[in-house]
Amino acid sequence: MAVPWTARQHFRRRDRWKVFPSLILLGLALSSPAQTSSEAMAHDPLGRDSPQSCVYSFLEACHSRNYARACKYLDLRKLPVGQRVQAGPQLAQQLEQVLDRDARFDVAALSRDPEGDREDGLVMDRERVDSFTVSGKTLELQLERMTLRSKLSVWLFSADTVALIPQLALVLNGSPIEKHLPVLLVNWKLMDTPLWCWIALVLLAAALTSLSGMLSRLALRLGESVLKRIAPKIDSHVAEVFAGPLRLLLSVTVFRATVESLDLSALLRLWLTRALALLFFSGIAWLGMGIVDVAISRLRFAIAVKHQTFAHSVLPLFSRVLKITIVILAIAAILSNWGYNTTTILAGLGIGGVAIALAAQKTIENLFGGVAVISDHPVSVGDFCKFGDRVGTVEDIGLRSTRIRTPDRTLVNVPNAQFSSMTLENFSKRDKMLFHLTLNLQRDTTPDQVRILLESISKILREHPKVETGNLPVRFVGVGAYSLDLEVFVYILTRSGDEFLTIQQDLLLSILDAVEAAGTALALPTQASINYSFGKAPSPNGATESREVAPPNRR
Repeated sequence: MAVPWTARQHFRRRDRWKVFPSLILLGLALSSPAQTSSEAMAHDPLGRDSPQSCVYSFLEACHSRNYARACKYLDLRKLPVGQRVQAGPQLAQQLEQVLDRDARFDVAALSRDPEGDREDGLVMDRERVDSFTVSGKTLELQLERMTLRSKLSVWLFSADTVALIPQLALVLNGSPIEKHLPVLLVNWKLMDTPLWCWIALVLLAAALTSLSGMLSRLALRLGESVLKRIAPKIDSHVAEVFAGPLRLLLSVTVFRATVESLDLSALLRLWLTRALALLFFSGIAWLGMGIVDVAISRLRFAIAVKHQTFAHSVLPLFSRVLKITIVILAIAAILSNWGYNTTTILAGLGIGGVAIALAAQKTIENLFGGVAVISDHPVSVGDFCKFGDRVGTVEDIGLRSTRIRTPDRTLVNVPNAQFSSMTLENFSKRDKMLFHLTLNLQRDTTPDQVRILLESISKILREHPKVETGNLPVRFVGVGAYSLDLEVFVYILTRSGDEFLTIQQDLLLSILDAVEAAGTALALPTQASINYSFGKAPSPNGATESREVAPPNRR
């Protein structure tokens, strides 16, 4: 007669989000102090040091059909000595079936601490493994910590639990589905899981792949209609960014809920649960990064006109920091779900943090250099500047380096630590450009010709709408050994290098005409030094250059 029963399980979920995750793996490796030879010998060769390792090693022994080894994880002291050899392996096999039949049993939920879980409400040296309700009574499978004759403390399934194994095995014997399946699908097993369960897993994955695609397309259509009503200005294709992660999350959720109804072994269920956790948190991270991309894109579009520097420099860096944070949190959640001891990770953060800081000193220096460039903004993305002895246009300010496009169209990557300490000259921030010209007139030029030329050039400069002349735009500055020197010093009211070159060309031609009209000429040789920023004239792409102006040939 079948006994009515319901199964339930009580697991305590730890707060697994309190760990700063950036140094998890190194922290795990460095957190445990060096062991002495006596401590190394104190470990149990059967892996019974903690509740989780005890149950895991027990299931491994059972799944390898080594029930003689598996019975060593049971406290058989209440059995007569003569029955232990025969009853022990049989009880181990029945306990394996009990744990495999409970779809809610999770090895990863057990404590990894050799002292056990001290907050589970049980007495010390006791650990709850699983619980069932049979005929209105709660039956618990528990581990008990005991000390062997060798003074070694190990965890074993308690004697009370061993006494409950036959009763639970009778209640949980058989599956309703298997009664209607061919014998081959039930008896042939892989990893202690019947063949029909493997077939069901494959069919379920294939069905969810196609079904999730249909549901994601339907969700996209609904999302587009909702977006048009809520925010008509938002591009309807924005919803496509979330199609991939939502499809993955939907598939994982349905797959996880369906797997609980299959007759999987405890170890396979553990590995499958970990794989699903990896996919689930990866989907969450994928969705989070999609939200960041959409939000940053919308924010950049909204402030691009009034805050162009912030939109092109700060927002991309902020986006990368958010994405890295999302990935780190996802890794932390995955490792925590897999059962890593958060106390051990926290203990290793001190040593691991020092090691990482020393190893990544340059990386951290570049990171803070990038923050300094962004916060102080001596240059922004799109600015034409001089850094060191080179010039170029800033294309990107990243976490590690700044990329600059030179006039030769090459791309220069400068580490942020070095770039932030350079003397930067930002040509894009100019409000006007300097036009500085020295005319070397022939030595035989008369004073009247000089006066006429000063008035003519001053008139040319003052009449030009784009020239800021000042009080004395042209002056006679000296008598040289071979020339009389005139200096032109004015500003061109433009910020465009191309416009400056056009105005400069007009002024130079007009000045040459004025020199010829005055009846004189330039000395041989003569140099035109046109300096609007640092002693050189701009090229069409904003670079600088020097020119020699040859005078007309005169015999």
